[in-house]
Amino acid sequence: MKIPDDIAPPRGRLGVLLVGLGAVSTTFIAGVHAIRRGLAAPTGSLTQLGTIRLGKRTDGRSPRIRDFVPLAALDDLVFGGWDIFEDNGYEAARKAQVIQPDLLERVRPDMEGIEPMPAVFDRHYVKKLDGPNVKTGRSKRELAEQVIADIRRFRAEHQLDRLVMIWCGSTEIFLEETPVHASLAALERGLETSDAAIPSSMIYAYAAIREGIPYANAAPNLSADVPALEELAQATGAPLAGKDLKTGQTLMKTMIAPGLKARLLGVNGWYSTNILGNRDGEVLDDPESFRTKEESKKSVLDHILQPELYPGLYDDLHHVVRINYYPPRGDNKEGWDNIDLLGWLDYPMQLKINFLCRDSILAAPIVLDLVLLLDLAKRVGMNGIQEWLSFYFKSPIHARGLYPEHDLFIQLMKLKNTLRYLRGEELITHLGLEYYD
Repeated sequence: MKIPDDIAPPRGRLGVLLVGLGAVSTTFIAGVHAIRRGLAAPTGSLTQLGTIRLGKRTDGRSPRIRDFVPLAALDDLVFGGWDIFEDNGYEAARKAQVIQPDLLERVRPDMEGIEPMPAVFDRHYVKKLDGPNVKTGRSKRELAEQVIADIRRFRAEHQLDRLVMIWCGSTEIFLEETPVHASLAALERGLETSDAAIPSSMIYAYAAIREGIPYANAAPNLSADVPALEELAQATGAPLAGKDLKTGQTLMKTMIAPGLKARLLGVNGWYSTNILGNRDGEVLDDPESFRTKEESKKSVLDHILQPELYPGLYDDLHHVVRINYYPPRGDNKEGWDNIDLLGWLDYPMQLKINFLCRDSILAAPIVLDLVLLLDLAKRVGMNGIQEWLSFYFKSPIHARGLYPEHDLFIQLMKLKNTLRYLRGEELITHLGLEYYD
C-alpha cells in the first residue's frame, strides 16, 4: 500500500464488541475503567506506554506511540458483548477472581452496566461448557443475521462511530480447511446448510467482516483465517488479525528461542508443561480443544529455529507441550520449561524456566492494543490480514505462500516500522554505518 496522505482522526465513540465475557474480557474492561479513573496504570500496553524512535539515534526523537499515531482515547471506548452465561460484567469479573475485590468494587457501576447478549454457541465445538444464554435459529445463516442485528442495534443505541470485534471465547475443537472455506459463495451456502465445518467463532467473524468491522481472534481455533473470509474482508474493508494471544509460556519461547538461535546453540529437547484452573483450563481438558492449542504452541519453535537451514542444531528437536487443568490455581497459570542445549564441541547444558503468571493480566493489555491498532488500520484503509500485528499472537495469520514470523523482536520491529511508514518517517534498519562515516 502507498503511504496515506492523511489518517482519518479517531472522532467520536469506538464500540468494543467482545465474544465471551469471561476472565480475559472482564479483566480488560475493568482495567480500562480503572485506568480512566486514575486507579491503575496501563502496564503491559504498548500503545499506552511504548515509545517509538524516529530518525537517527542522535536525533533524540522517541515519542510515545499514542502521541505519534492518532489512536482512540480510552474515554471513547464503549463495551459490549455476548456470553452463554447471563452474568453482567461485574458478576462475571467477580466469578473470574482476577481483579482484586477492592478495585473491582470501585468500578462496579461501570461493570454492572454490561449485560451480555445471547451467544451463538454449539457444544460440538466446546464440549466442556454449557450455558442458558444462547441464540436459536433454523440455520447458521440465521444465527449470523442475528449477530449482525445485535451489532447494528449496539451501534445505534450507543451512538457509535466505529466498532471493533475481538473473539475472546473459549478454544474450539481442532478444524482444518474444507471446500466450504474456499470462497465466500461456498461459505454462504454452508451457512444456509449449517455445515459442520463452520464453528461458532466463524459465524461471528462472518458477521463482523460483512459489516466492515475489524476482527481479531484471541484463541487458536479456525475462525477468520480462511480464504472465504479473507475474500470478504477485501470487499468490505475489514482488517483481520489473529490468532491465539501470546501471553505466558509461548511469550517466553519467542523471547528465548531467538537468543539461542542467534548464538547458534543447539537444542535437542524442549519440554513444556502448564497448570491453570480458569475456564480456559477446563475447556483445554477436552482432547479436541487441546489439540487446537497444541498445534498453535508447537509451531513456534519450528519457524524460529528453522531446522531445515540448521540441521545439525535443530533437526532432532523433541518438543513436548502439556497443559493440565488444576482448579486451585484459577487464573494464576504456572509454566515449566526444560530446555536441553548443546554448546561448543556439543557439550550438553540445560536451561530451566518457571513462569508463575496471571493469564488474563497478561492478555488484557494485548486486547486493548489490538482494539486501538485495528481501529487505526481501518481508518488508514488497511484491509484484510494485518501481519504487522503478529507481535501479539502465537499463530500469526499471514499471506498464503509465506511462512509466519514468530521472532518477538522481529515482530516488534515490523510493528513499529509499519507505524513509521504510515506517518512518512524513515524506516529503522539498525544498520548504523552512517555514525562512523
